[in-house]
Amino acid sequence: MKFIYEFTDVYRKSDEDFFSAAVIFRSPDISEEVVFEHLLWQRLQALAVLDAENFDYDSRVNANPLSPEFSFSLKKEAFFIVGMNPASSRTSRKFKYPVLIFNPHEQFTKLRELNRYDKMKNIIRQRDIAYSGSVNPMLDDFAEVSEAAQYSGAEHNKIWKCPLNIRK
Repeated sequence: MKFIYEFTDVYRKSDEDFFSAAVIFRSPDISEEVVFEHLLWQRLQALAVLDAENFDYDSRVNANPLSPEFSFSLKKEAFFIVGMNPASSRTSRKFKYPVLIFNPHEQFTKLRELNRYDKMKNIIRQRDIAYSGSVNPMLDDFAEVSEAAQYSGAEHNKIWKCPLNIRK
């Protein structure tokens, strides 16, 4: 938690355009994507509960994981989470260890304001095609549907419901 809070402070003070923080877990060994999915939501739930003891939710986003305006919040800063793991069904989401990457939500908003978001999105999708053979079917456009289904990289059906329960 301390690492993400310190990262948030550095991000807020910087003039740089892009920031990400990766939290790498040396254990447990992940051999099934569903295990990673479960652990991702378990970890994010625990972080949300601890964070709520000291900070309000970022008012620029919605705390309801079903909302198109949802984004995960720590220290009153919204984040888009990218999960990676050795058992990922997406080659582009495979990594030797389980990883949670915290991308400040605000940088995506700034990219849209600067008319640079679509260019970045297209580059990412082209790289995903080159690396994985197709665009991740869970990849949705920013602020059109809840981003929660994209966090783990696993494919979900239309009835999937995010297990995160944010208490403000």
